[in-house]
Amino acid sequence: MKPPRSAAAPASGASDMAHIVLTYEDNRLASSLFGQFDEHLALIEQKLGIDARARGNKVEIRGDQAACEQARRALDTLYERLQSGAEIGTKDVDGAVRMAIAQDDQLYLPTLEKKGRMALAQISTRRRTIHARTPTQDAYMRALERAELVFGVGPAGTGKTYLAVAHAAMLLERGQVDRIILSRPAVEAGERLGFLPGDMKEKVDPYLRPLYDALYDMIPAEKVERALAAGAIEIAPLAFMRGRTLANAAVILDEAQNTTSMQMKMFLTRLGENARMVVTGDPSQVDLPPGQKSGLIEALRVLTDVPNIVTVRFQAADVVRHPLVQAIVEAYEEDTVRHRPSAMPLDK
Repeated sequence: MKPPRSAAAPASGASDMAHIVLTYEDNRLASSLFGQFDEHLALIEQKLGIDARARGNKVEIRGDQAACEQARRALDTLYERLQSGAEIGTKDVDGAVRMAIAQDDQLYLPTLEKKGRMALAQISTRRRTIHARTPTQDAYMRALERAELVFGVGPAGTGKTYLAVAHAAMLLERGQVDRIILSRPAVEAGERLGFLPGDMKEKVDPYLRPLYDALYDMIPAEKVERALAAGAIEIAPLAFMRGRTLANAAVILDEAQNTTSMQMKMFLTRLGENARMVVTGDPSQVDLPPGQKSGLIEALRVLTDVPNIVTVRFQAADVVRHPLVQAIVEAYEEDTVRHRPSAMPLDK
């Protein structure tokens, strides 16, 4: 696969301005790279404040020198992805731009090179390949690869649970584990399942639906159903974990902020031989009754210095859903800072 040819020259009138011309050998891939009606280039223009114009299999980039270089790295990364047979969309473009900016912001991670192309962490299953879209996702995916117990904490929309399920699916496909076990607190304030209609499966399925959705995105539906029937994939409420030792398994606890201290300790001590455990949650969205301590928040404090446990903290900037979601998260974070309880009188 031939890399794109590039030529650069300083723009007249300003030493910090640049004019870069990129040429891509494959016209079909170049068309996919630029997007329908050049929508991908338009997104890069918006994100980086540069001017990008496509002509056939070439694109001319003008603007701030650093921003033009970021655009080049992002486009080259996306083109390589297209050469490997993958498809790209606006979310992929957004992710590539974020990672290119991160390089210049000195947010260097083990998977990033300081110069030239970016080598992003990825998770691959037979159905699809996922690439890191933010520096924190890159660090998280690396942590999933090397650590036996990983905490992924932060706001909604950052990919914490989705990436954990994708990694578990990859391990199962490779034969590195025998089964996947996915769990959540079934009811936010105490798991009182008896009040819900239907049998046990019908009671808990609504609470576990996000885990099903992630699985179906990584593994064909018929294979998921067969694996569920055979016990190779198990989706169960947290209450069902007591008394078990989970060996040769990829184990994920989602919405962990809604566990009690006893539940969290019980879950963490289920870890068995050749097992990988991931705990995800958002400490800012605890739905436990007033006065009830969150097991996730406590565990993050208690286990800080325990070796071989990795904690990856996502921020609002890592939200990869609709841009409005990131704005909503940031607004709530700002409001929380303005109204911190510490600034108010203590209750007597």
